Amino acid sequence: MLRSIALLLLLAGAATAADNWPQFRGPNGDGISTAKNIPTTWTDTENVRWKRAIHGKGWSSPVFTDNEIWLTTADETGDGKTVSHVKFFAIALDRKSGIVLHDIPLFEEDKPAFCHPFNSYASPTPVVEGDRAYIHFGSHGTACVNANNGETIWKRKDLECNHFRGPGSSPILWNNLLILSFDGFDQQYVVALEKTTGKTVWKKDREIKYKNSNGDYKKAYSTPQVIDVNGAPQLISPAAEQTIAYNPKDGEELWRVSHGGMNQSIRPILTHGLIILNSGHTGNLLAIKPGKLGDITKDSIEWKYEKKSPSRPSVLAVKDHLYMVSDNGIATCLETKTGKRIWEERVDGSFSASPIFVDGNIIEPNEAGKVHVFAADPAKFTSVSVNKMPDGIMASPAAAGDTLYLRTKSHLYAIGKK
Repeated sequence: MLRSIALLLLLAGAATAADNWPQFRGPNGDGISTAKNIPTTWTDTENVRWKRAIHGKGWSSPVFTDNEIWLTTADETGDGKTVSHVKFFAIALDRKSGIVLHDIPLFEEDKPAFCHPFNSYASPTPVVEGDRAYIHFGSHGTACVNANNGETIWKRKDLECNHFRGPGSSPILWNNLLILSFDGFDQQYVVALEKTTGKTVWKKDREIKYKNSNGDYKKAYSTPQVIDVNGAPQLISPAAEQTIAYNPKDGEELWRVSHGGMNQSIRPILTHGLIILNSGHTGNLLAIKPGKLGDITKDSIEWKYEKKSPSRPSVLAVKDHLYMVSDNGIATCLETKTGKRIWEERVDGSFSASPIFVDGNIIEPNEAGKVHVFAADPAKFTSVSVNKMPDGIMASPAAAGDTLYLRTKSHLYAIGKK
């Protein structure tokens, strides 16, 4: 009986872990979901368990552990041309019903720094762990919130950076650290905060010799990833022109690779012993073989794919292949080990959200609100469905259990069989 109880507890714990989506791009930061039995067709009302209007404007993705979903938004005040005032909010909803549990005003600014209308003041995705939610608005403020009662545990508003067109990089957790990226017009650095107090543990300037002195070419929006290399952790942190790996414990630089480009947005992934990176607006996809230190540009790039790669949507690694959708709607399947193109197909729309893999299919929304579902099949491109939502989608979807969560420009939807 004791063995049976222990097994049941173990299985229950495993199910709970698989049922979470705690950070940008899911449990492992790679867009892979273990969800099952999610419908492949839906409308604004069909196969919708609930939907909830979200005030303000925000492109952050929904994240959750257990029963609460967290996202961020910003209420803007202005004359239609210039934003004169912004209030920054963290919102928590009940996962089963969509009822708003917390709507927390965290920061407030008069005459905020410019944010391009294409972006939002609330684009970075929160990260949640246990009874804490870590909320980030770039240089506009970072906070830790008690997920149970909505009370603020700590705040930081002294991490400066001119994002120039608004924030975009999401925070990540590693051991006792909350790690943030600031690649702005004027400053470029990575900083690690002690997650329980918010105090700075280490800060590392990029120290990149940029080819262009214009700060617009120094910007990046990527979310870093911690990987294991020969038993040691490495923080892979893309920036403009280069990607740099740090020791996440203290910020010591381990290696860097030059690839050009700016506005990097995709999150790195490790698959088949290769780190998959992107060069931002130049659209090159690269595979890096980790293991060496210093400048590894000449001898660690395994392959490059220089045609129709995304600069905003991240890449998916499913078994032996990579799947991606470019900003302008070119879906591509590559062989992971070689970068060889297997197939290419145009899909409708422009894309900013990152795709996710769910139960054999890839789900990718476009900016107009059409959600493309196609098979993760290396043999050929097979469209499963195209589902039109009544509003545009900039936020990346999330999926766990038997439910898909979609954030449009106005609502959060829980998609599932009723």
